[in-house]
Amino acid sequence: MITVELDNFSLKEICQSGQCFRMYETEENTYELIAGDQYLKMTQDGGIVNFHCSDMEFICYWVLYFDLDTDYEAYMNAANPRDKYLGAAIKAGDGIRILRQDLWEMIVTFLISQQNNIKRIRKCIETICRKYGERKISSAGVEYYAFPTVEALSQATEEELRGCGLGYRAKYIAVTARTIASGQISLDKIYDMRYHQAKKELMKPCGVGEKVAEYICLFALHHMDAFPIDTHIRQVMDVHYKRGFPNRRYRGMRGIMQQYIFYYELNKK
Repeated sequence: MITVELDNFSLKEICQSGQCFRMYETEENTYELIAGDQYLKMTQDGGIVNFHCSDMEFICYWVLYFDLDTDYEAYMNAANPRDKYLGAAIKAGDGIRILRQDLWEMIVTFLISQQNNIKRIRKCIETICRKYGERKISSAGVEYYAFPTVEALSQATEEELRGCGLGYRAKYIAVTARTIASGQISLDKIYDMRYHQAKKELMKPCGVGEKVAEYICLFALHHMDAFPIDTHIRQVMDVHYKRGFPNRRYRGMRGIMQQYIFYYELNKK
């Protein structure tokens, strides 16, 4: 187990931020997370966080995944002090991190997220993981299922995927998986692209529009200038930023500002 003291880090806020759908609070201040083919149990008491994993796993995987080496206070301090709304959003979600998640997993996840709610998204993802993902056992003896590989989902038919509760999104995932498996789209090349080039490339797969591409750029590629606009964000823009979001001021950090706003709107009621 690794114990660290972290500023501006909250497992609860990360879990509720809408970035990842395989992270659960299993009991008070205790969370379990499956990312790709990795499993992690975590507990938090104030600023003290326990990661139940080896030193090697923590350093080589989880530090990067949770973006632990980034100073998020610098993002918060960059906010315009006259913007009371953004200030309230940052205060509410000051423990959020922009996670560095697997590109393929984010493509499938946000295809599933279209016109969907968080509860159903979680259920759909867990269903395809159990059906097409590799069964694994953690070092603590916990059984879990890895996220399905491109190859595994490329063998699934649209009808089979519909049976997992995906609805019309089954076609998007079936076609996209085959497109990537055939080499028509290279995930490795997308990892090396700049934000706008990556966004353009990500809009080639079946069913990936601009909003989904922005989410993938932010949550998988860590392009911090990505700014996904969903219903929540659109409503905020209409009320608080009628002249448009101040993109120039927040250049290079628009994504984290979007997440503070999204979390605030999602959890303030």
